[in-house]
Amino acid sequence: MKQKIAVCAGMIVIAMIGVATAGGSAAVGAAAPDFTLMDTAGNEVSLSDFEGQIVVLEWLNPDCPFVQRHYKAGTMKSLATQYGSQGVVWLTINSTNYMDAAANAEFKTANNLPYPILVDQSGEVGHLYGAKTTPHMYIIDTDGTLAYMGAIDDDPRGSSDSPTNYVAAALDEILAGEAVATPETTPYGCSVKYKK
Repeated sequence: MKQKIAVCAGMIVIAMIGVATAGGSAAVGAAAPDFTLMDTAGNEVSLSDFEGQIVVLEWLNPDCPFVQRHYKAGTMKSLATQYGSQGVVWLTINSTNYMDAAANAEFKTANNLPYPILVDQSGEVGHLYGAKTTPHMYIIDTDGTLAYMGAIDDDPRGSSDSPTNYVAAALDEILAGEAVATPETTPYGCSVKYKK
């Protein structure tokens, strides 16, 4: 009987691990997977280049209405500027299969972005992180662990006058040396248009 219970318990653990990793190998509290991608200028950018720094990863698709709303409002740019002055690195990743470096460069220029857009047309890094939507946000702490993953805020419809910005809240907590109170939320937006 004890052996059967042990076997069942082991199978449950294996099933839970399968669920946790099904969307990618990124998990809150675990080491953020390293990657190397090209930016719109053809430069290689690796996550490991920013060892010891707080890094925000933002998944992007310029065609997505949710992304367009946030860029019209200046959500990402203002956060990147505000926290960039405190040493936070902002990297945007576009895993949209039909958007090459030129398309991303056009969006970067049109929005006068102070941060790079990394091209992931193959979707390899998107799948590695389990990115589901645009936007989908991740924050990596100074020790290289994933401290937050999920939505940019709690206002999917854009109807709130004072939405809670989960990324800003998490960054404030990390910079203050505190644990992130809400380390994971459900992302919203358009589905990532991965290569089929």
